[in-house]
Amino acid sequence: MLPLKELFKPTSKPLHLFENFRAAADAHPASMIHMDAPQPAFPELGLHATYADAAEAVARCGEQVIARGVAPGDHVVIYKSALFDSYLLAVAVSYAGAVPVMISPHLDARTVTVMAARLKRPWLIHDAETVEKAADISSVEEARKLDALAVRDTVVEDPKGAGRKPGVRDIAYMTHTSGTTGIPKLIAHSPTSMGWRVTWQRRIVSFIDPGGLVAFHISPVHSRFNIGISSLMSYGHSFLNIGDPQEANVEAVLRKYRPLALESHPNHLVRWTSILDRDPSVFSSVKYLHSTFDAVNKGTMLKYLNASSHRMPVYLQVYGQSECGPMVLRPHTRTTLRFSDARWMGIGMPKLTRVRVVDEKGNPLPRGRQGAIEMFSRGRAVTYYGEEERFEQNLRNGWWNSGDQGEMGRAGQVALHDRQVDLIDDVRSTLAIEDALLDKLSFLNEVVLVRTAEGDPQPVVSVATGQEMDWDAWWTSVADLPALEAPVILPFDRFPRTATMKIQRNRLEELLRTEITHAA
Repeated sequence: MLPLKELFKPTSKPLHLFENFRAAADAHPASMIHMDAPQPAFPELGLHATYADAAEAVARCGEQVIARGVAPGDHVVIYKSALFDSYLLAVAVSYAGAVPVMISPHLDARTVTVMAARLKRPWLIHDAETVEKAADISSVEEARKLDALAVRDTVVEDPKGAGRKPGVRDIAYMTHTSGTTGIPKLIAHSPTSMGWRVTWQRRIVSFIDPGGLVAFHISPVHSRFNIGISSLMSYGHSFLNIGDPQEANVEAVLRKYRPLALESHPNHLVRWTSILDRDPSVFSSVKYLHSTFDAVNKGTMLKYLNASSHRMPVYLQVYGQSECGPMVLRPHTRTTLRFSDARWMGIGMPKLTRVRVVDEKGNPLPRGRQGAIEMFSRGRAVTYYGEEERFEQNLRNGWWNSGDQGEMGRAGQVALHDRQVDLIDDVRSTLAIEDALLDKLSFLNEVVLVRTAEGDPQPVVSVATGQEMDWDAWWTSVADLPALEAPVILPFDRFPRTATMKIQRNRLEELLRTEITHAA
């Protein structure tokens, strides 16, 4: 547990990726990193490595990065398969004093070309999954495109030592927005902004039993990944990275490792309920559950809690944004979920994060009035790199416009209703309707409400593996809701998604209008 003084007067240490990785390895050399598959860029680590072994491997790779010509301050795009070695490469780039720029392999060459053009003569590290797309990225010089395996095989004859690290308020790491509404924006983070996010997360990690294994499946390009790893390693927790989210693999690794804590993106947790339905014992070892930066419906949370063999398991729901980091939290138990509305996301972290709901002029609204959610975070990102004006337009006296719509409740808690760009006339909250239908209709594993060309609410659903659509149950469940169109049924994998599994609603609407013209 954290000392009480840290709760009332929190402090923060700037986060330099390699420096902090090395410090954790020095403090906890025998703590373990487990992986569900070999990491091509770091084959020497195998499936199990100690913190000390990983730190040595990263330093060797850092020297190889330097030998390829990367200099302090250079921008290095990491655009490769979504494996744990993406993060290890980022730490190696940090060793060289350069700036890792994490870009999802799901993005196409045209999109990455636009994003890389905002950078200063960037390097780009790719692998077999992205090599063909990398060849078409015209904004990166051919001589600065590096295959991850070629970096791995580089012979270093004259080690240089760690490169000059950036200043505490300089840009040291970049991630990107989800791109649900267009070309993703590059989010620039400093050691100071990342350090405050680690302070936030360490408060959470402090509750996890010492020695308990932490498992997670998070996109390595998400801003959450770096903060989560740094927080876990600061306490010396052994952890399991689940790279493959397919149900068979998740079931196998959870049975093998029996983790105490589990974190993933909300949509993965919803999909994995099919495992729970078949055999809840797969998740029985899990005492602490954590969903990343978004809401999960109540029925999903309750399934995981009921599967736990622990007397008092906790599901921690966290709401935040990449620009601000984790913001609002609310712990749920089996008992509290019987009486709670999952749309109420919780409260800010004292002394670190706050939220408010305002009208179009920025005036705070009274309790129960719907408006724009604004965030105040000590860990707010520095800017959108190459689009600084867009970043500043989102700020109002230090408060960040989240782009979300919601309301404030008792004791400062916030309810999340919708993205502002996804509002539908006469529907107070599409997210609340989606949650209600998922809670009632166990044969579905996805419900998304989008707009028809006329602006009417159109449900799009996915039927869970091994289940069938129950039309009688559907029409009974929607009878008391605002008038909805007949649902369109799509396979789960057909929904357009971001790297963190969020639905790209504008692309889904376009898909329905151009390729699908009737309910299935």
